[in-house]
Amino acid sequence: MNDTMETQTFLTMQKIDFPSEAENIYLVEKLVDNVCEELQIPEGNYGNILIALTEAVNNAIHHGNKLDVTKKTSVACGQNENRLKFRIEDEGVGFDFENLPDPTDPENIEKPNGRGIFLMKNLADEVTFEENGRIVELMFEC
Repeated sequence: MNDTMETQTFLTMQKIDFPSEAENIYLVEKLVDNVCEELQIPEGNYGNILIALTEAVNNAIHHGNKLDVTKKTSVACGQNENRLKFRIEDEGVGFDFENLPDPTDPENIEKPNGRGIFLMKNLADEVTFEENGRIVELMFEC
């Protein structure tokens, strides 16, 4: 995390909590639509935000909370000048985000999963993990 990010204050615009069911991803899509419309985010940025955020939430639901509907997934959105931050939190045990297989490695190309964090890192301007990966923050310059 860089020094400027630590000192910036983000105004929380919206926060949603929902049971960890795959069907609830539509709530996140709706949140992205509302935030991007409200802030007049350029269409080119909209796609990056939507894909990165849905990947993070899918990971929280499937891998973090293991589709346990008694566990909540939370998504908060904040803004500071030209930066938009999303904070995704699950109730799982976390994961080793420092040692993930490279999805572009030829031995991993055919694997059906393992691309979510790779996509987040390539679509967001900044990705940070907290509490052993239970919390993911995605930052976008807008």
